[in-house]
Amino acid sequence: MSYRKFLAVLLPLPLLVALGGAQADAADTLLSKRQPVLASSIEDDTLPAALAVDGSTTTRWASTEGVDPQWIRVDLGQPAAIRRVKLNWEAAYAKAYRIEVSDNGTDFRTVQDVANGNGGTDDLTGLTAHGRYVRLVGTQRATPYGYSLWELEVYGTADSSGDTQPPTVPTGLQTTAVTATSAALKWTASTDNVGVSGYDVLRNGVVVASTESPVFNDTGLTDSTTYQYAVRARDLAGNQSGLSQAISVQTSAGGTGAFVLAAAGDIADRCTESDSSCVHPKTARLVQAMNPANVITMGDNQYDDAHLSDFKNYYDKTWGKFKAITKPIPGNHESYDDTPFAGYRSYFGSIATPQGKQYYSWDKGNWHFVALDSNDFVTGEGLAEPAQLTWLKQDLANNTKGCVAAYYHHPRFSSGDHGDNPDSIALWQTLVGAKVDLVLNGHDHHYERFLPQNVNGQVDPNGPVQIIGGMGGAPLYDVHSGHPATAKILSTYGALKLSMTDTTFSSQLIGLDSKVLDSSPTYTCH
Repeated sequence: MSYRKFLAVLLPLPLLVALGGAQADAADTLLSKRQPVLASSIEDDTLPAALAVDGSTTTRWASTEGVDPQWIRVDLGQPAAIRRVKLNWEAAYAKAYRIEVSDNGTDFRTVQDVANGNGGTDDLTGLTAHGRYVRLVGTQRATPYGYSLWELEVYGTADSSGDTQPPTVPTGLQTTAVTATSAALKWTASTDNVGVSGYDVLRNGVVVASTESPVFNDTGLTDSTTYQYAVRARDLAGNQSGLSQAISVQTSAGGTGAFVLAAAGDIADRCTESDSSCVHPKTARLVQAMNPANVITMGDNQYDDAHLSDFKNYYDKTWGKFKAITKPIPGNHESYDDTPFAGYRSYFGSIATPQGKQYYSWDKGNWHFVALDSNDFVTGEGLAEPAQLTWLKQDLANNTKGCVAAYYHHPRFSSGDHGDNPDSIALWQTLVGAKVDLVLNGHDHHYERFLPQNVNGQVDPNGPVQIIGGMGGAPLYDVHSGHPATAKILSTYGALKLSMTDTTFSSQLIGLDSKVLDSSPTYTCH
């Protein structure tokens, strides 16, 4: 929305809400400026959520017009005492809204409800909240448009202010599993006067990864080789502990056919490197650092309607660098083109249809990969079995490789915004019945790794490992309570690193800061 579209003249009437009668502490600082921010929606690509925390009163975030509720969430980067929230509204303001706080970005508690907002500037002082994430939830629009903020400011005191005490040294470092190409490590968690933020893992004296949990699976190693490991802890203020006692680990013999793949779905929003909030250039750099043998995309490669011009203007400038080694599949957004899939097929050419269809298979090492177009199953074909499913059954029957992976856009199970997809039941049943080892999906804009599951989504070591990797660059979605088989769920951006051998596989989620946010066990193929 713009002022040209809004005919009425609004005179800003400041709204001051004091909780408990207290005033903001003089030592409070602005915690939200240029911090990571998410929103439930944006009106268009020129009004992203990041503009609400950029420190400028001439740039703004705007939500989709005409829809309630909507929200915007800022990550303060660390826990903090929150005593003031200041909202500088554009003409499209909230009549009713609430301020929420969370420790983990998922479970929120209400700090203040406002039922009579009148636009302008709302300065909510005297708050007594504590957490890392602050969310504004608009529940009733004051105009026919959406919600729009020039600035969202959060004031308070970060827990780490003045903290100079390092965490304790990690103890009990040991290996829990060693293969020809991986070493799984665990250790006893450190303690800190404020809070441990993570751990650095050192291999042969060099930091190779950072993780939030006291476990890590180091992959891509060489067989029959000795490695030395140590770990150290970090706190929210950046203080580091000393190194743990080092251990030596020797990988086993074998490990032939090892290679690395990079993967993600829901990738290129209509933005470029010049926009600091644009994510797909950042995830492309993660892929480049992996130096993968191939790149797998799990659909919705380009937003919003995946025209050829959009592919050329956005995707091609980032993930397009890997086009020659990419094995793509389409998502629902590729079908939104004026002629469905025209931009997708024109951009990728024969790469998208190597066997004449938008589904195909390919081999690498001892792995057989099946690339599927799940749009067939969402649209349905009456009672007849889709031709793609018939092809899939024959393809799996003809396979001679020892390990099998499948990837397609719409996940059978998901704890994200779209939830479980019953349309893909027949597809999932076929893959489980064929003892497929790994299934990769997109569609929901979050990361979720499942334990091996059976056809009903129950934990079963004989089933495939399903991973949702819809965090390649499109705006993130909220996540809900995980399924019983969910091993890890995060609403965050990143790229998947898949480490494969002739008999095993493991996965890591690499975050935008190149840190390992999740690491799977090493699985042996069925």
